Amino acid sequence: MYDLVIRNGTIVDGTGLPKFRGDVGVKGDRIAAIGRIAERGKEEIDATGHVVSPGFIDGHTHMDAQVFWDPLGSCSCWHGVTTVVMGNCGFTLAPGSAEQRDLILSNIVRAEDISPDAIGAAVQWNWTTFRDYMNVIDKLPKTINYAANIGHSALRTYVMGPRAFEQQASNDDLGAMEHELLDALDAGAIGFTSSRSTGHKLPEPDNRPVASVHASWEELSQLVCLMGKTGRGIFEYSREREARSSDPQVRKAANDRLRELAVKSGVPITFGIPAGSPGTQDALALLDSTAEAGGRMFGQTHTRGISHVLSFKGRLQFDDFPEWAQVRALPIEEQRKIFSNPVERKRLVDATKRDTYRTGGGEPRKPNYQNMYVMYSAVSRNPTVAELAAQRNVDPVEVMMDLALESNFNQLFMQFDVATVPKSEAEALATLKHPRTVMTFSDSGAHVSLIMDSSIHTHLLAYWVRERKAFSLEEGVKMITLTPAMAWGFTDRGLLRQGCIADLNIFDPATIAPEIPTIEHDLPTGARRLKQKSKGIMATILAGKVAFKNGEHTGALGGKLLRSSAAGVQ
Repeated sequence: MYDLVIRNGTIVDGTGLPKFRGDVGVKGDRIAAIGRIAERGKEEIDATGHVVSPGFIDGHTHMDAQVFWDPLGSCSCWHGVTTVVMGNCGFTLAPGSAEQRDLILSNIVRAEDISPDAIGAAVQWNWTTFRDYMNVIDKLPKTINYAANIGHSALRTYVMGPRAFEQQASNDDLGAMEHELLDALDAGAIGFTSSRSTGHKLPEPDNRPVASVHASWEELSQLVCLMGKTGRGIFEYSREREARSSDPQVRKAANDRLRELAVKSGVPITFGIPAGSPGTQDALALLDSTAEAGGRMFGQTHTRGISHVLSFKGRLQFDDFPEWAQVRALPIEEQRKIFSNPVERKRLVDATKRDTYRTGGGEPRKPNYQNMYVMYSAVSRNPTVAELAAQRNVDPVEVMMDLALESNFNQLFMQFDVATVPKSEAEALATLKHPRTVMTFSDSGAHVSLIMDSSIHTHLLAYWVRERKAFSLEEGVKMITLTPAMAWGFTDRGLLRQGCIADLNIFDPATIAPEIPTIEHDLPTGARRLKQKSKGIMATILAGKVAFKNGEHTGALGGKLLRSSAAGVQ
């Protein structure tokens, strides 16, 4: 007898091959049969009118701290994601002793906008090495699966202490880093990550770049080449700003150096390719030229471009200004009175005209009202603040105030960074359709008060597959199942085949979509975050157990820490 039989579904198996109608039988945590199944199951699900697919995979998250207080793996879990890769961009909680805790966290709390109070309340920090950290994660209750990278900033800080933020590594430092990197790979780390972006900074007033940015290219290369000698692991990093320079020669130098590292090390290298930046076409060409030269490299793409979700109950670009800070510290009812007062409105509008906004990292940018959308829908393009301001013949900031008042302060605004947002659908599709890119890059677990991209998987199916018809259903499912599984080496996931792990989704292709985010205070210590669920997913199954039914957790905790080995990630 099967433990679970899913009947009458439309099977989209992850390969991109044509869909077909059939049943799926599960025994234990594995897919045991696909086709017409006569035998009954201990549990049965009627999937008539629904797609049965592999669970979705997200290769770029920052859930290293969240896994300690959130056994669900939200918000990824609500969008059909069954496996995530955490520890990207060099930001991890390990290695590092409890005595180094604050120093390690200084790399993370501003660059990734993760509440230090939440971490302090939920994380006991009972490890020193990355192996220790993985053993702790292994024992935590988990609904979804996690694979862990070891981060360069943590590694450098662990070995060098405060010198990591100001000095080049000595030979002894490099030797200690190499030793810990090798041990992490032996313990099952899926890869090594770093950041060379000067936008990743320590908390104010320090404001220096995070530890990995201070490393020389020679240090980075030596660590990546060491990983290559083991034949294991993937290298992910947040690229230096030169890769998006307006000067083509500067971009070329950065790309040539990376291609040389890929070929020399033999390590698969991956990084984000934000459609719309000056370096997008060069980066796509780099993927192809690296393959031609004998290296392995793939880009990480996004369905809509990275955006900041702003609101009067959350964060606004104006909050740093003294005039706004005083108002925003007041209770909502007091703010309502001030925003309704014409004199106060003018004073606040005038304050926004200064040119002293933040420019980088996971922080609100200077407002661009032509590129800021009023979120009436979580899928399709919404009207811009500039368009509504023109219709109402008022300043854009007044439109934002009015919409806040009209919605009991619940209206959300989505602003895209002009440097990293596609200028057209053709530009977005150029990155999404490139054969050497993977649609991922949700950043789940980070930037929780400002960015909500855990929904990119359901957004892909709702917008690019259903609404725009830029991809077939089979192509869309492959993009978020088998393609990332192969990129990150998940040998028994991302595919609906006998013998594979039974991580599955059952969803309605006519209705699957992200819902509008909400602002919640449900982190440890009541810290704020954006929260987003989806609709149209009947069930998500982890290791053969139904974990979610119509978005509600069943109590099943079938997730696990996936460890890398020479045979793949299991």
